[in-house]
Amino acid sequence: PYRRQRQMCIRDSPKGSQSEFNMKWGSLTMRDLKHLNWFENLLQEANNALIAQAKQEGKICVAFVCENTPEPLMNLGNAFGIRLHAPNTGSMDIATYYMTSFLCETSRALLERAIEGGFNFADCVVAPDGCTMINRCVENMELLKTMGEGNDKFFHEFMEIPLKADENGVELLVLQCKNHILKPLSENYGIDVSDAAVRKAVEEHNRVCRVITEIGNFRKEARPRITGYEFHVLTLATYVMPQYLIIDKLEETLEEIKSRKTDAEKDYRVRVVVVGSEIDDPQLIKLIEGCGALVVADRYCYGSFPGRQEIVLTDDEDALTQVCRHYVYNGHCPRMFNMEKVYGRKAYVNDIAREYNAEGIIYQQIKFCDPWAYERLLGSTMLREEYNYPVLSVDRPYNISSSVGQMRTRVQAFVESMEIKKIQGGKQ
Repeated sequence: PYRRQRQMCIRDSPKGSQSEFNMKWGSLTMRDLKHLNWFENLLQEANNALIAQAKQEGKICVAFVCENTPEPLMNLGNAFGIRLHAPNTGSMDIATYYMTSFLCETSRALLERAIEGGFNFADCVVAPDGCTMINRCVENMELLKTMGEGNDKFFHEFMEIPLKADENGVELLVLQCKNHILKPLSENYGIDVSDAAVRKAVEEHNRVCRVITEIGNFRKEARPRITGYEFHVLTLATYVMPQYLIIDKLEETLEEIKSRKTDAEKDYRVRVVVVGSEIDDPQLIKLIEGCGALVVADRYCYGSFPGRQEIVLTDDEDALTQVCRHYVYNGHCPRMFNMEKVYGRKAYVNDIAREYNAEGIIYQQIKFCDPWAYERLLGSTMLREEYNYPVLSVDRPYNISSSVGQMRTRVQAFVESMEIKKIQGGKQ
């Protein structure tokens, strides 16, 4: 039944190669990127071929579930970090039985996939309490023994992370990382967790970030050489695949984009920034762009802002503390409650929109995601009333293929309203 459900999802959703997207969805008709289809195919499975390859090479897979987890610490030495996702999710009935229908669909989709055996590649799971729901998801994974069969070194770790961006928060995160990431990795798998190892992991992390940032900068152009869909495919791959196995193809793709030719005239209608909770399905970005709204920047979980910004290290302080300080002060998760962060998140979206010449904002939130529900209400109101952006505020299912028509209608109406406003000279 699981395979049949997934085949139906794949068949009924707006998937396909980039060439099919160009024909069906009316995106930019540039030449296809050489490796895009390769990335697209790998994204169809959580347990993709590159994870299997890394495991065969003797690597240790550290699974994580939240952007608040310092990612370089899961790529130390012989370990590689993978953020869990559940592509082509069908029924979530079993997970709903354990977690109720009032918890967010992301947490239920991950638990459902874990129960089906889709995450058996993991050697451990690290879960910060970014939100109660994702924490409950991993707790159920542990109680139901969904992973780690036959591996007596397998462990689940639950981190407490700060609610305020200050030095007390930095100290808390340092302590939590030592106790729940570094110590168990060292004791169970012999991973090198020294300062030198952390600095090397950050250097490799920054290499990925530089490539993604440079690719993303092409979105600032009047006729960008890369679509939002293509960019999201590449960015998502850096979260859910072993980075050391894809960095060469990412760098080759960057060189390809540098010489890529665009159409003589733009064939999008408006430029938008997409903001909000997890988007681990590029089909949502494809749908938005199919309505004429080019996604030029991304401020959502699994996106490039702020997750693919470089971490600057100095010799004045140990690397772990500097990594934790970066995540505390540069993170923009709605979990952070101090007022500087509450208002700063809206200013951050405004800064991105201005830098990437966006004309509107799409605030999206997965159904029943409490942190982003409150953030979406406040953020969409402030960006509309204080920053004067047209804003579309929507909640959506985890698997967008179950609500394609409704979402397309909302985006189409938003695009048309922006065009009407342009005709009227900006008048409300």
